[in-house]
Amino acid sequence: MRELDLTTLRLFVSVCELRNIAHAGERAHIVGSAISKRIAQLEQLVGSALLVRKRHGVEPTPAGETLLEHARSMLASADRIKRDMAGYASGVKGQVRVLATASAMAESLADDVTAFLQNPAHRNIRVDLEERISPEVVRGISQGSASLGICWVDVLGVDLGTLHSRPYRCDHLAIVAHPDHPLAGEKSIRFEQTLEYEHVSLPVTSAVQQRAAVALGRTLVYRVIVSSFQAALRVVRANLAISLMPREVAQSYADMHGLCVIALDEPWAERRFAICFREEETLSTAARLLLDHLEMQSSIAEPTRMASNVTYHHG
Repeated sequence: MRELDLTTLRLFVSVCELRNIAHAGERAHIVGSAISKRIAQLEQLVGSALLVRKRHGVEPTPAGETLLEHARSMLASADRIKRDMAGYASGVKGQVRVLATASAMAESLADDVTAFLQNPAHRNIRVDLEERISPEVVRGISQGSASLGICWVDVLGVDLGTLHSRPYRCDHLAIVAHPDHPLAGEKSIRFEQTLEYEHVSLPVTSAVQQRAAVALGRTLVYRVIVSSFQAALRVVRANLAISLMPREVAQSYADMHGLCVIALDEPWAERRFAICFREEETLSTAARLLLDHLEMQSSIAEPTRMASNVTYHHG
């Protein structure tokens, strides 16, 4: 083997992830001895041992960890090439994958993407949206599984690490309560006051609430954890618990069903979102166009009709 090949790198990554050559062989539907031979050739090529054999498997050496990072980047680039070329073959001239938090998806991102797609100049561009929690958005962009990510970065938000970013929109966390709840008459409230009552939470906000409660030396009591804002609002409507969620998500439902939306008087209640990406020069033309559009749209809040070529996947 005179040069690195993607098949060997893919097998090497699989071995490192599973910590077992035989299991990696089962995943790839090839015998473990064939993988061992490829890795031995790879070690000869790079001039360093890449794996340490243990009693019940293997683990990467320091050189192996370095190669693993490069291999993941190379494989992600190869996968992007494959997706982009498949898009051209099917008549789509550009394809952009976006990872975004549930809040961004529920508030304004869909409308902003729709406005982008309704531009005649973008008629041959396809945008795929996938819902992730903020740390997974950052991880996905860092590993090259998508071009753009949108997540919360303010105060209690996620650390973007080495990723580049541009500002997106803001939202405002609030407490939603049934009109018969003891907090219903409040105009604004401190988070500590809510800890006297049971909460309904989503995975997307539970970490924020837990960190805020720990900072106060208090315990947050969950009545139930649900998977969507709509489910949380239904629990509140039944007067089973209160919920912390973006005012921008809750207001229309609250108005319809007579729920109370109470301003949260905390420095972290106003959340700032950012569009994150690895290197702008590595973005496709379609991704750069969408990036510029989303940054511009961050000051516009006019809802528009969803475009038919936006697809959604719940992660």
